[in-house]
Amino acid sequence: MKNFDTDLIFSSKKSQINDFAFDEQVVDVFPDMISRSVPGYSTIINTIGQLSQQYAKSGTNLYDLGCSLGAATLAMKKSITTQHCTIIGVDNSPAMVERCKKHVNTFKGESHVEIQQGNILDTDITNASMVVLNFTLQFIDPIDRQRLIQKVYKGLVPGGILVLSEKLKASSDICNTLLIDLHHDFKRANGYSELEIAQKRTALENVMRPDLLETHTSRLKNSGFNHINQWFQCFNFMSLVAIK
Repeated sequence: MKNFDTDLIFSSKKSQINDFAFDEQVVDVFPDMISRSVPGYSTIINTIGQLSQQYAKSGTNLYDLGCSLGAATLAMKKSITTQHCTIIGVDNSPAMVERCKKHVNTFKGESHVEIQQGNILDTDITNASMVVLNFTLQFIDPIDRQRLIQKVYKGLVPGGILVLSEKLKASSDICNTLLIDLHHDFKRANGYSELEIAQKRTALENVMRPDLLETHTSRLKNSGFNHINQWFQCFNFMSLVAIK
């Protein structure tokens, strides 16, 4: 399997900055990019594995929606001891799906894994004991987010769990600026230059639109979830669980 490279995508000044896309160039550096850009990412992935061990039920499906290279899928595959479970990873990027299949197949586990290319808005979610949206919803058009969460709720079995991880927007402009500054400090500490930080931020402006925490919880409640808890936050990155 090909080793992944260091993220240098935005290290040289670009005359034109295109919208960020999960293409072959990003796939080649994605593990390095995510570890240096998202505080607490490894903690979130490890916890997804722990939760899958607890919530996976025999004969059910577990979904990783927007699976990218399959970090959450693999965490579930390695952790689940319950038999007769199927893990379904879905992503709309052909480059991500191709590499994810190779990555996931190198690890053994009790659960059958299917990696599919497709739009998660069109994905059937059925008989699910667990659904993961790990930094995925923020890339979905805001007008479609409620519909997706409602579909997740309907597809979960009673007692099923949704893990939702997202970059947040703070309700106060002052607090929002503070969190952004702390995040940029985190990226600087991980070796990103001012040019890289600025150019990537520009590339993401039109494709990643974070919500307020209150918007997430309201959306979950409106879909039917009554048991909601934010279990993690570092700067403007958070993860919560919602149980049916």
